[in-house]
Amino acid sequence: MRALLVTAALLLAGPAAAPAQTESAHVEIRDQGFSAPSLTVKPGTTVTWVNHDDDTHTVTSTVDTFRSPGLDPDETFSYTFTKPGTYEYYCTLHPLMTGKVIVTPERSGS
Repeated sequence: MRALLVTAALLLAGPAAAPAQTESAHVEIRDQGFSAPSLTVKPGTTVTWVNHDDDTHTVTSTVDTFRSPGLDPDETFSYTFTKPGTYEYYCTLHPLMTGKVIVTPERSGS
């Protein structure tokens, strides 16, 4: 009887809310460059850069959307992209190191 009451209560409560899913992506800094010079993600994705180089580097948006401190070897910087668009970035210490993150609009009705 108890199992029946628990089952009935669950059915009346409706479906459980699905946990929010967060996307993530990683870019390595290695050999004076970014491992993914162009990265395409969905809104809400957190991109993490990790410095696997011997030098200090930064990850800096060309339009001041985000800016990391100097990242020593094995340090990381993360940024969550919430709005569609193209976000170009570079290393302020090595300006020839460039990359971009393209955030695509979410499609409705999928």
